[in-house]
Amino acid sequence: MKKIIKKILREDRRQMFLDKIVHVMKNDYPLFKNMEDYGFYDQLSEDEINYIYSEIFGKPVMEKGMGIEDEDEKNVYTEYIDGFWYKTEYDDNGNETYYENSDGGWVKWEYDENGNEIYYENSRGEIRDNR
Repeated sequence: MKKIIKKILREDRRQMFLDKIVHVMKNDYPLFKNMEDYGFYDQLSEDEINYIYSEIFGKPVMEKGMGIEDEDEKNVYTEYIDGFWYKTEYDDNGNETYYENSDGGWVKWEYDENGNEIYYENSRGEIRDNR
């Protein structure tokens, strides 16, 4: 009986630990750069990572290194085991409008009604404006 009680206590403590992680990351999102920054990534099982991502983004990642997708199944946030991450945004026509990564790079695009690129800007200062 004592072993069962100890096991339940360990599981409860683990769940409390996971819930605290979720709380911290929810308050920090979308500013957190990657789960590895928090110092617990390697200590979590894939199920625990899925739980955290599900609580924060509403959808699990299924395994380390996979991304979070929006309702149209467009990849909007991807994080890899090595800590590199990138985020993309799309317009209603499926054109990529924004890209950002953990190295500090970013790109912005704008399109006309026919889907032609009319504006481009990136973190290196390059700009193309055909508006």
